[in-house]
Amino acid sequence: MLEVVGLNVSYGAAPALWDVSVRVDDGELVCVVGPNGAGKSTLINVIAGMHRARTGQLRFNGQDIAALASHKFCDAGIAIVPEGRRLFTQMTVLDNLELGSFRAAAKAQRAASLEDVLTLFPPLKAKLTSLAGTLSGGQQQMVAIGRALMSRPSLLLLDEPSLGLAPLIVQDMFRAIREINGRGTSVLLVEQNVSMAMELASRAYVMEEGRIVAEGPADDLMNRPEIQQAYLGL
Repeated sequence: MLEVVGLNVSYGAAPALWDVSVRVDDGELVCVVGPNGAGKSTLINVIAGMHRARTGQLRFNGQDIAALASHKFCDAGIAIVPEGRRLFTQMTVLDNLELGSFRAAAKAQRAASLEDVLTLFPPLKAKLTSLAGTLSGGQQQMVAIGRALMSRPSLLLLDEPSLGLAPLIVQDMFRAIREINGRGTSVLLVEQNVSMAMELASRAYVMEEGRIVAEGPADDLMNRPEIQQAYLGL
């Protein structure tokens, strides 16, 4: 499905990613973990078409999408839930959700998609006419994920979905992510909560200072002493 090969990215003259390669297969849930400043958000923003790579290949379903216009990434079947949610806080929950379904193919299935989102996140049913800015952090994250799902993506990109949420809400969020993947949507999850992300994913990549420093089955990585010491404090 997704193949990123030899990606190099800079912000002006400052390098951000060096020779990064990752892949996500059909129906797979893959996580990218690492400390702040490792380049995780840069990677996911390049895959979403929000930042251009300097060199490297970006292939999605066999198509080279590196040079596509940013809005065409959504048409290709990629949706992102950005760090910090970025909702339109003075618009209603329903308006925010419907903004995700303006692709022609998604618009035709808007009612079914909305029902799917409300089944996934029942608390939103009573909040559809509320302003998004009045919701709790957890409910706002539900709206952000729901908005992405309204585009009916084949690949969902999640950038730090647990950031700033209470532990019980984080558990609910990860349950929802597992269910989304179980419905057939491939997921690339960028997350600082290493233990929960590794439990959820089938494969994982570890980033440091703009490079991939480890990769493999999530269970195997979790059992490596250097990963336990660096990221889990064990």
